[in-house]
This record gives sequence, structure tokens and C-alpha cells, in this order.
Amino acid sequence: MKLGIFVMLTMGLAGEIMAADKPAAKKVKPAPAAASGQAKEITIPEGAVEVEPYIYRYTDTAGKNWIYRKTPFGVMRLEDKPVSAAAAEKQQDERTRLIESTSATEEGDAIRFERAWPFGHTQWQRKKTELNETERAVWNRELQKREAHQSASKD
Repeated sequence: MKLGIFVMLTMGLAGEIMAADKPAAKKVKPAPAAASGQAKEITIPEGAVEVEPYIYRYTDTAGKNWIYRKTPFGVMRLEDKPVSAAAAEKQQDERTRLIESTSATEEGDAIRFERAWPFGHTQWQRKKTELNETERAVWNRELQKREAHQSASKD
């Protein structure tokens, strides 16, 4: 019995010594303002011009150009920086490739577009008044083909 009490006291004393050897608890840093919900929500300013669906351009009072994009997670803002010549050429090549690989068919006041992708074909439909730049270029190409075919058949 004396041995059991001695073992218990020794273990208790060893526990206190080990606890005293531990470094002091780290101080908790205060949360930044953004994490505490005080962050200012980004909204699309009045006067912003819609360039494509869900994409807007805006020039602020300081003369900086901004691009605002609506995403499922909220509005995202990026500075509109000038593009290098190589990047502009690559972008133009990609746009040309998209135009070449897309076909268009008129269906009343709408146009049905079709394009081959690595996973099959994709189709979408837009009203003639809502075409973006690429879709308008595809539709103009189809109209030129139609006119050339009609003029060739008249001869």
C-alpha cells in the first residue's frame, strides 16, 4: 500500500514537472478585418459597360481601367492592363481558330451554333440581337458563304 501511494505521488510530481517544462501558450493573433466579415463587398459600379455576358469594363475617376466579372461566388475585379504583342497575336490566332471551327444555322430570329470539341459536339443558340464578337464573325462568314453560293448558282 505504501508503495502504491509512493508511485501515485511520484507520477503526480512528474506530471507537474513536465507541465512546467512546456513553453508558454502562443498568443492568439487578432483576425484580419477581411476574415471578420468587415470586408467591403465588390459590386459592379454604375456606368460599367457590358462587353460580354457577365463581363463589364469600367474606368474609375483616377483613370484606371477595370474588368468586373460576375461569378457564382460573387463579383471579381481585375485591372485591365495592356496586352503584349505576342499575347495579342496568340489571342487573335485562337479567335480565328474558334471562328473557323464553328458553324451557324439560322432558325427564325435566332442562330444555332455548333462546334466540335475534344469530347464531342457542342451546340448553343442565341438571338440575333445578342451575338458576341466571335458569334457575329461566324454568322457574317456564313452569310458571305451563302451569298457566294447564290451568286455562283445564278451564273
